[in-house]
Amino acid sequence: MYETASILFSTVMDPAKVLLAVLIVGAALLWTQWVRAGHLLVTFVTLTFLAIATMPIGTWLIAPLEDRFPSPVQLPERVNGIVVLGGATSLTTSASRNQPSLNANAERLTAFVTLARRFPAARLIYTGGFRSFNKPILTEATVATALMADLGVDISRLAVDNTSQNTMDNAARAFSLAKPSADEVWLLITSARHMPRAIGVFRGVGWHDIVPYPVDYLTSRNASAAIGFNLRAGLNQLRAAQHEWIGLIVYRVIGASAAIFPKP
Repeated sequence: MYETASILFSTVMDPAKVLLAVLIVGAALLWTQWVRAGHLLVTFVTLTFLAIATMPIGTWLIAPLEDRFPSPVQLPERVNGIVVLGGATSLTTSASRNQPSLNANAERLTAFVTLARRFPAARLIYTGGFRSFNKPILTEATVATALMADLGVDISRLAVDNTSQNTMDNAARAFSLAKPSADEVWLLITSARHMPRAIGVFRGVGWHDIVPYPVDYLTSRNASAAIGFNLRAGLNQLRAAQHEWIGLIVYRVIGASAAIFPKP
């Protein structure tokens, strides 16, 4: 039920889709007796698009998420296992082209492969199935496993969850696969903006000492957010920020996380 609601909300409440819908309504009203309302809506959407295109609104919202769990300056000498969350593959393209295809979150997998080579004795867990109403021909785990094999990772080290549909599933199934003892050191790889939400639910299932390894940054550290003009980038960052902040609130409300904004 939660996953269905999450998919519907993400689809319907996409900032670009919402603004476009308002613009269409406003344009339609211009041809009716409610011309003034139409003018107001069209003006509102125009100014909002202009603000998103020129002002770093997405950066302002994403930076606190990405700065919450800094990348480790020095990794432990001994790492017992590494967990990577799905979300880096393009299932439609992979299926149609018959080869692994990655999306903008590709650093989750490249970092996973790099760390797997750095710590050859570490256990490896990939958790990621699909995020849709119906199970696709391929799952994220299937595509990722094929890619890791191509990159020379020993697949016999890899434990795979191919049924997860959200971060709560990732945490529960990774914990079940790992069964970590108190003295084990595990790394968690996911996008930096997603790390606070991921840490919240991993702690929620009992994995309190997992070491965050954030990747896939969208903002620069201590960089001044300059005024520019890029509507597509602005909308993409706003969409990503909305997804994470709303997810943090929802996970706290439903009890999946003990804090709205988990801290190190």
